[in-house]
Amino acid sequence: MATAEGQQHPLSIYFWIWGLLFLFSAFSYATDFLPDGFVRTGLILLFMVLKAGFIIAIFMHMAWERHALIWAILGPPALLLFLIAILAWEGDYTVLTRLDFFSEPLAPAGLEH
Repeated sequence: MATAEGQQHPLSIYFWIWGLLFLFSAFSYATDFLPDGFVRTGLILLFMVLKAGFIIAIFMHMAWERHALIWAILGPPALLLFLIAILAWEGDYTVLTRLDFFSEPLAPAGLEH
């Protein structure tokens, strides 16, 4: 009778990751006590990305996959984030250009009534 051979992961790694996810969730909820602003938003996004990364890497077994499969799954979202960043940067330029060309010109000095 043939035995199926496969990769076995120790259960302790899953318990450690579960504990880290619990800790990151607690930190994420603790940000509710911080004042609104960039620090709070940045911490929330950081904890969100860390939790998603651990879930993808360990519970979806991506840490043990081949690099080609990892890039096939994570490459398109990374490319989209890069393109969104370029669009946001260009949007800033576009807004400043429109404000410069379509706003009312300032009266030259000495011509005020």
